[in-house]
Amino acid sequence: MRPLALRPAAAVRTSTTRRALLAGSVGNLVEWYEFGVYGSLATVIAANFFRHEGSSGAEALVATYASFALAFFFRPVGAVLFGRLGDRLGRRPTLIVVVGLMTLATVTIGLLPTRAAIGAAAPWLLTLLRVLQGLSAGGEFGGAVALMTEYAPVGRRGLFGAWQSFTVALGLLTGACTAAALASALPAGALHAWGWRIPFLLALPLGAVALWLRTALEEPPAPPPPPAPAADARPVGPRELARAVVLGIGRIMGWSAAGYTFLVVLPSYLQATLGASLREALLATALANAGFAASILPAGALSDRIGRRPVILGGALGVVVFALPLLHVLQSPGASPWFRAGAVLLAGALVGLMAGPGPAMLAEMFPRRVRCTGLGLAYALANAVFSGCAGLVITALIARTGDTSVPAYYAAGACALSCFALLGLRGRDHREPLR
Repeated sequence: MRPLALRPAAAVRTSTTRRALLAGSVGNLVEWYEFGVYGSLATVIAANFFRHEGSSGAEALVATYASFALAFFFRPVGAVLFGRLGDRLGRRPTLIVVVGLMTLATVTIGLLPTRAAIGAAAPWLLTLLRVLQGLSAGGEFGGAVALMTEYAPVGRRGLFGAWQSFTVALGLLTGACTAAALASALPAGALHAWGWRIPFLLALPLGAVALWLRTALEEPPAPPPPPAPAADARPVGPRELARAVVLGIGRIMGWSAAGYTFLVVLPSYLQATLGASLREALLATALANAGFAASILPAGALSDRIGRRPVILGGALGVVVFALPLLHVLQSPGASPWFRAGAVLLAGALVGLMAGPGPAMLAEMFPRRVRCTGLGLAYALANAVFSGCAGLVITALIARTGDTSVPAYYAAGACALSCFALLGLRGRDHREPLR
């Protein structure tokens, strides 16, 4: 099958560019809304699906995060499968399929019978749906970032790509706020019995809007032909692609680890380890996601002016320096609510410094013909290893060692390693046309 025809860049109207930005963004919101809900309600999901007679709450929570991690390991499969489709057939049809699959899986989770109703089949059905979500999420990032950055004018890719991360923040924040609102409005018994289903079912109207926008979408513009044959014209072999993917993983591993530690794992950590109530934990998570969202677009725009390296590197170094002190503020029983709020806001903002320029940085690493596959695979593998395993590793290590500072060590360690890969970023990549 031949790829869809591409229009020249000069033919793209501003209205088309904005529509493409919106269509790419809304699918990310649907995807990450679900992850925010799942992370915020992890203790409730654990009790309904993974806790059985004779097991403890900690064991059920570890099993919940194991299911969470398994879905992440299917993301690279989705990145390769849908990335190849996006590179060969076009961005539009691929993005339609992945958002449809994500919406279907999320809504079905809200309809699943619990372990009390059907026994051991319940956690397996939940895990199967998480796998489908992992496949679709793996294809979503590569297609959406390719779409946004290919529509962006030179000099604004950081800002355009930052919308991908911004809608991730909106999705996580919307998921956390929805869970927090339900926890405040419903008695604990009602939340555990049926209230937890509501956020998953709300993905249906969100997904319908995303499908409508993407159905009306056009393919991104073709870049102008180079005046002379360029090095990019050579086929990208498996070795060159693998090298770029590994380098991309190194550059975003800190973003992946710190993001999930501070934005997704935080609710269950505060409850299971520090004894916070569900409402307190969800409020802290909402504040962290608010700090994350507030810093993303400014960070992307700043990277268009001064380059990707200083902005992303600043965020990674900030996590290395402040992760442990910020966690100590949360652990201190004498800390004022204002200090605790400031701590989680700063933690989220530091992640936003990495997440804002990150999508454009990845897009600039790969030529168009392998962009969906390359950047999607780098992102999916980094998230599979450093994000999907975050809750499982942190929860298990705290249970084994008794050290409540494990989340800070995990986030800071990954960011420290990421700094070495970020040092190799070239200073002018953000000013050059996409390959």
